[in-house]
Amino acid sequence: MSITAEMDLTGVRQLISFTVGAEEYGLELRQVKEIIRMGQITRLPRAPEFVKGIINLRGQVIPIVDLRQRFGLPRAEDTVMTRVIVVEAGGVPVGLVVDSASQVVRVPMDQIEPPPPFLGTHAGDFIDGVGKLDDRIIITVDAARILSLDELSEISGSLKAAV
Repeated sequence: MSITAEMDLTGVRQLISFTVGAEEYGLELRQVKEIIRMGQITRLPRAPEFVKGIINLRGQVIPIVDLRQRFGLPRAEDTVMTRVIVVEAGGVPVGLVVDSASQVVRVPMDQIEPPPPFLGTHAGDFIDGVGKLDDRIIITVDAARILSLDELSEISGSLKAAV
């Protein structure tokens, strides 16, 4: 989704605000299925390093992606604030582990800029903008692009191998 994509009729993007490391990020509200507390994760053999494992969410097996690792940050211990944001990526439900998830923020479209050109191509794959809200900067992320088709295929292969 581009930064000119879906917004409400008032010219505002509604984002779920979350943190990974010291930075604040936002996911389009309509991309978020639910936010859950971190629970028991079953490790998967041969899964990519940034895949923590899988969970059973009401009978559905969902891969869990550690956004710290996905964003190239050092690992950290889970805390009481750690959350899993369930989104859909490439038609597959995926849980994204974040340090905390807070609230819905409304960012005017004229306060969202395209990602800076100096971002590496990897980060530029899933970052779709930079929003300015008062004295805050919120990096907007496109859930559908957090995982490439190859990575989704690799995760699916790990799931099949585990079953």
